[in-house]
Amino acid sequence: MGSRHFYSEETPEVDVVVADVVWMTHPVTNAEFAGFVERTGHVTVAERAPDPADFPGADPELLVPGSQVFTQTDGPVSFDDWTQWWRWCPGASWRAPEGPGSDWRDVAEHPVVHIGWEDAAAYAAWAGLQLPSEAEFEHAARGGLAGGADYAWGDELHPDGAVLANIWQGDFPWRSDDARGHHRTSPVAAYPANGYGLFDMVGNVWEWTRTRWTPTHLSAGAEVAAATALPVPTCCGGPVRPLLAEQDRMVTKGGSHLCSPQYCRRYRPAARQGHGVRDTTSHLGFRCVLRS
Repeated sequence: MGSRHFYSEETPEVDVVVADVVWMTHPVTNAEFAGFVERTGHVTVAERAPDPADFPGADPELLVPGSQVFTQTDGPVSFDDWTQWWRWCPGASWRAPEGPGSDWRDVAEHPVVHIGWEDAAAYAAWAGLQLPSEAEFEHAARGGLAGGADYAWGDELHPDGAVLANIWQGDFPWRSDDARGHHRTSPVAAYPANGYGLFDMVGNVWEWTRTRWTPTHLSAGAEVAAATALPVPTCCGGPVRPLLAEQDRMVTKGGSHLCSPQYCRRYRPAARQGHGVRDTTSHLGFRCVLRS
């Protein structure tokens, strides 16, 4: 696991043994998630108003259901302020991926987005599956390549000019030049599978794991089971707080359609980021695994 050629959080390189697991071949789609919601009535993080206790001093008008949506800028900007291309969008959720007026049915076979960790874990538990660990994800993303190749297909980003994953094409964050018209997410399996037959293990959307965030590989992150997202029991007349808190962070893997050679070179198996468990965005989804 890891790489010493890109970002400090990917260091040091470590040897890890993972057991065999069966993988979903692609991220969970909007259509699949809609089936889960229809059968369970699950209400996602983005569809619930934030708890004022978690955001002391926040403007009450902002404490409404919503999520972060990527918005292209009008022209070139400095990369030192990500708020130039991200906006808090009331009403954005998996049902309305680009905000009010958009509809998941128009992108039914795209990865579901605006998903909190507890939403992903709840889906996994309902389906009799689990979220992968960080190590399992990186092993699977490498597709059997030996020698620590930088990308899921080898050491060249675009071998012979080929675009092998949905990453940003053009000048980030203001001009998208994707020749296939994938200016945001793309349908799952629109790009070639890796050596294990898995699609979108890099690019398209970031994906949740069950591993708590650590700033480097020096200390392995603890794994959190999907049971933390099951319905919260009641005690003494009131609900018991879930095991995860607003400030908790989990490892996400794979990069997304917003990763660009100019800004974020995290479209690689070794790449990793820490993400707040309830920080939902328009480029974050998940997939599940089956353990024996």
